[in-house]
Amino acid sequence: MCAKKEQSMTQAAEENRRSEVRIGRHILDVPAVLAPMSGVTDLPFRRFAARYGAGMVVSEMVASESFVKGDAETQMRAEAQNNGLHVVQLAGREARWMGEAAKTIADLGADIIDINMGCPAKKVTSGYSGSALMRDLDHALTLIEATVEAVDVPVTLKMRLGWDHDSINAPELARRAENAGIQLITVHGRTRNQFYKGTADWSAIAAVKQEISVPLIANGDCQSYDDASEMLARSGADAVMIGRGAYGRPWLPGHIGTYLKSGIRTPQPDANEFADLAREHYDALLIHYGERAGNRIARKHLGWYFDLAATPDNLPSELKRKIMTADDTAFVQSALRDWTPDDNPDIPEERAVA
Repeated sequence: MCAKKEQSMTQAAEENRRSEVRIGRHILDVPAVLAPMSGVTDLPFRRFAARYGAGMVVSEMVASESFVKGDAETQMRAEAQNNGLHVVQLAGREARWMGEAAKTIADLGADIIDINMGCPAKKVTSGYSGSALMRDLDHALTLIEATVEAVDVPVTLKMRLGWDHDSINAPELARRAENAGIQLITVHGRTRNQFYKGTADWSAIAAVKQEISVPLIANGDCQSYDDASEMLARSGADAVMIGRGAYGRPWLPGHIGTYLKSGIRTPQPDANEFADLAREHYDALLIHYGERAGNRIARKHLGWYFDLAATPDNLPSELKRKIMTADDTAFVQSALRDWTPDDNPDIPEERAVA
């Protein structure tokens, strides 16, 4: 039975392999990508995902106007991870700022500029950015054209299926975007009004594939090897993008990419590697942001690591609470040095993302 199951898994990987994915002059060797996620895919997280073999990692969303006007926090989001392709995602509502920000970022060394037309957050859509642009495709095209014309590097686009189920217009936007010079398109299989509720409709993404000749990446609810295989089969996409499934698991895009290329299911980190990763990630955040901000930002990441591998036996609840609320970084570092998950940490292949 096990042999037959392994054989079927390998066959699924074989069936889902695609020809190499080209993004302009670049080649995506590994067909699994880390999604841009505000507050998550900062420089330290991207470095870990790239180290574990993700085919491409994308920056947090960079607000174009704030970037051009010199906002330090916004500019920090565009820093290169120095490992793999440097991809910066831009958001905005005015062509002027999109073009100027794209040119500056490309001049600073970005390999690819990605345009955000998929973020569902109210603070973004209320400013007529992100997925709100799917309500006005003519205006969306002015932003795409301004960005493409401003740079010599490939420009890509990330979107949702549409604003709501009564306005599914991803196929039309994708077709028009390709005609305007977009060289790769990513589609999240939900509408904006769904936010992250329900399940992503991978089959609906297939309608976009029928409208374009550039590569397509499918996004939404990819958390495991089997998810990735089914996602490609149902969407017809050339690669997958992993977002919330990578919380506490920066290795996941790389492992899924290896599986899609070879059928090999890479073992998850053992207890020692997992604990070392949590410590290294914490230290990297302190260095990147400074101790005060880094310690605060690290809490969500430590929470994800603990959710995956901490138990009352290896991390008493009171100590866990102290780590998650401490302002003393030396205390947190000491506690993390003393923490070792069980010899065989119960890290699930899939994790809930609700």
